[in-house]
Amino acid sequence: QVQLVESGGGLVQPGGSLRLSCASTSIFSIDAMGWYRQAPGKQRELVASVTSGGSTNYADSVKGRFTISRDNAKDTVTLQMNMLKPEDTAVYYCNAQKYDALLRITKDYWGQGTQVTVSS
Repeated sequence: QVQLVESGGGLVQPGGSLRLSCASTSIFSIDAMGWYRQAPGKQRELVASVTSGGSTNYADSVKGRFTISRDNAKDTVTLQMNMLKPEDTAVYYCNAQKYDALLRITKDYWGQGTQVTVSS
């Protein structure tokens, strides 16, 4: 079982910055980790992800503004969000993916979510 503990988020003015962090309590290594977000009335969408090898993937809407980083030794992932816009307002969820060799499937694990509000 993988538990994800999130921190960060809050209220910030447009153009400001926030940092989100997520730590895994699992003693086993995680494959991919990332952040998703869900705005009211919209579907959950990928913001950014990073594999255990360091490969990153970003949504087009956040490229050049957000940076995802990972500490493999601590199974933590951080999302640095700069130049925030009102449209970035959403609940942000940490995600971890771990391959189950016994079942031969990839399992998704989720944090509880943290609110990010960008408003003047």
